[in-house]
Amino acid sequence: MPRRTATMLASTLMLIAILCAGVFLRVPYSEMSPGPTVNTLGEHGGEPVLQIAGHKTYPTDGHLNMTTVRVTSADYRMNLVEAVYGWLAHDDKIVPHDTLYPDGKTEEQSSQENAEEFSQSQESAKVAALKELGIPVQSWVIVATVVKGTPAQGELHAGDVIKAVDGTAVKQPTDVAKLVTRHKPGQNVVFTVVPAKDQAAAAKQHRTATTTRDITIRTAESDDTGAKRAIVGISAGTDHTFPFTIDIKLADVGGPSAGLMFALGIYDKLTPGSLTGGKFVAGTGTIDDDGKVGPIGGVEMKTVGARGKGARYFLTPADNCAAAAKDTPSGLTLVKVNTIGDALGALKDIRSGNTAGLPKCTVKG
Repeated sequence: MPRRTATMLASTLMLIAILCAGVFLRVPYSEMSPGPTVNTLGEHGGEPVLQIAGHKTYPTDGHLNMTTVRVTSADYRMNLVEAVYGWLAHDDKIVPHDTLYPDGKTEEQSSQENAEEFSQSQESAKVAALKELGIPVQSWVIVATVVKGTPAQGELHAGDVIKAVDGTAVKQPTDVAKLVTRHKPGQNVVFTVVPAKDQAAAAKQHRTATTTRDITIRTAESDDTGAKRAIVGISAGTDHTFPFTIDIKLADVGGPSAGLMFALGIYDKLTPGSLTGGKFVAGTGTIDDDGKVGPIGGVEMKTVGARGKGARYFLTPADNCAAAAKDTPSGLTLVKVNTIGDALGALKDIRSGNTAGLPKCTVKG
């Protein structure tokens, strides 16, 4: 066999061997890529994304698209070939597995956490939109979760409204922990609550529940490595009673990053005229009850996904601007927003065509 032929054959066999090894060699990385983008003003799965009953709504046009990122499963381990291919692909991003799934988080745990964050983002979006419109919303501090095997199990339940602790009125979720930790482990603490079932019945009728119960719980000792503190084994959150019904129908989406776009969609449906002026606007960002927009992960993938669907403007949380501006898709304008008010101001400029003064993202922020 000629030397040249033998060399080529050996090289080919070596390449095949390397590729085979790469397929079986697992690496501690995960892949992020552009995910689906959905118009909050439109339909998904054959029904409107935003469904409002009990209040006048108005026709809308244009796009206010929420964006997503597709990631590999927490239980999946990439092989070397996949990782190298992902590194070479322009629109994908390869990141250490534990940055997406810290502390060995499983797919089930990740899905549950994403679902909870998505649900909370919907609530905050409703509150932020209605507050911006001057429509009153009643807010309550509730039992968000009860930890199994703790003193609160069987005494408090998810959805119970916490009115007071030891007779002191509770106004914010953080008040609960502050009041409980005034005790020493082993001491009793008294919760004044509206049971979850009573609160749910009242909410359906858009009224305030008034029936309360006092529940005494003996505190336990925390498992902190430092100073021990008193705990009962709950986490507190916020729930709301709305003056009319707002439903967000969007399955298979998790995390909190659609909050801003949901809030804008709700605002648009509840006000005459068009927020977008028929333009294609996409965006991302968490939102809190007061309308403050927060940063999200994977912004580079979201801008690519949005532009691929036709977006011309992308509402970007201020803290994500620098990362997004490093590789902005051609034809897409990144608009920096800190609050829902900023977003509404930007949309006013976009629909009027007065875009020269838009607060645009730069690599410096």
